[in-house]
Amino acid sequence: MIVLLLLQASCTPMLAPVSDARPKAAPAVPVAATPVAPPVPEALGPTAPVLSDGATWSPDGAVWARYRELAHADQAHIYGRLVELCDGAGNRLAGSPGQKRAEAIGGKWLEADGLKVLRDPVKLPAWIRGEAELTMLSPRAEALPLLALGNSVGTPEGGVDAPVVVIRDFAELSPAVKGKIVLYNHPMVPGTPSIDHYGDAVAYRAGGASKAAAFGAVAVLVRSVTTRSLSTPHTGVLGYDDAQPKVAAAAITPEDADRIARLAAAGEVRLHLRITAHMEPDVDGLNVIGELRGSTWPDEIVVVGGHLDSWDVGQGAADDGAGVVESVEALRLVAKQGQPKRTIRVVLFANEENGLRGGKGYFAEHGTEHHVAAVESDLGGGGPRGWGFTASPEQRAWLDPMLKGAGMFVKEEGGGADISLLVNDGVLGIGLLPDDSHYFDVHHTAADTVDKIDPAALADSTGAIAALLDQLANAPAAPAKAPVRTK
Repeated sequence: MIVLLLLQASCTPMLAPVSDARPKAAPAVPVAATPVAPPVPEALGPTAPVLSDGATWSPDGAVWARYRELAHADQAHIYGRLVELCDGAGNRLAGSPGQKRAEAIGGKWLEADGLKVLRDPVKLPAWIRGEAELTMLSPRAEALPLLALGNSVGTPEGGVDAPVVVIRDFAELSPAVKGKIVLYNHPMVPGTPSIDHYGDAVAYRAGGASKAAAFGAVAVLVRSVTTRSLSTPHTGVLGYDDAQPKVAAAAITPEDADRIARLAAAGEVRLHLRITAHMEPDVDGLNVIGELRGSTWPDEIVVVGGHLDSWDVGQGAADDGAGVVESVEALRLVAKQGQPKRTIRVVLFANEENGLRGGKGYFAEHGTEHHVAAVESDLGGGGPRGWGFTASPEQRAWLDPMLKGAGMFVKEEGGGADISLLVNDGVLGIGLLPDDSHYFDVHHTAADTVDKIDPAALADSTGAIAALLDQLANAPAAPAKAPVRTK
């Protein structure tokens, strides 16, 4: 997930809070070593019956309960698709064989669901992780775990040997770091929603390499962005400032970041860092799109989606396999109720993690079409808690009645990285805010695996997205786009 500053606004409760009395999530079902593929659902294409005017336009709250029941009835199918993606494709770094497998799986699902399937070509970055090693040379010799940051360059051949300077804040950078390795030991603050505390810490991962290089640092290490750690490094993308030298950057565990900080306070700590990461020429990929044509306003489009790519560690179950499955399954549930009035389009975006090429490619190909709303799920597979949205006053007035009875908080501003170009162009943007209390425990790590996702919570969020899609696709008199936004 690429962080959006839009998601950092404080929560503003508008509707009834989530009840503590809601049914408890069922325990995760064990995954067989060789999972059985979920049953192929009945095709749900243009032959589905057309609903009468207002048949699903239900701003009284009943629609939320109905879709929750429908999703839980299909819980095994929904979770089965997540297992199929995670075990069948594996990790899915943009341009990798795993992503090609995921494109095939996603396209197969959409065709089985009776949707019109588009496969839009997208050029993807080809970053190769290569090898990475970090060794403490003094005060004693010790190998340390690490993960190179996405899009990092490599070190000079043979690596770099240098003293480390520990920094907690960008304001501490100075010419004193010249010739040294900078370690940003800036912790992520605990609290829920966790996403509200992510942006402050991730700034050091995203921009720290160039800021340190501007003062002559030879490499950068970053404390992994998480509040809980079992000695596990978390990767993630960085962005280089082309005006500064490019230096290699990697994430280390919070435990080692704190230990190096303690040792450095007592005397010199010298490290050896070697990274062979590099970029190769762009490769071909696909935005995989499924479309259910509307009956009354077919040229008005509601988009829902998540990103098909993941980092090259773990299985990408929480980031963003869950969002992909929720989006596909939410549209399947809506389609089973009949043909909506507006067109609903599910987009499995090709590349969000290290380039946003999927979102940019979708906007380049479809941005001039009449989008009424865009919905994204990219915050793990927890149960539904709230919605973040970016809207004009007219869009908000149109959306508000739909959210009655959801039992979820709402907050301005929100949406998601993949739909951000649409939102900046004035389209109503909505992002699901699930329970993320454990999302950053496994985010961008080898531990982001399918067993971390609770099937009942996944079904809950699928039902919530389906209820929202139903109403967005059937509510009368959708407002025009807002003036172009600059965020």
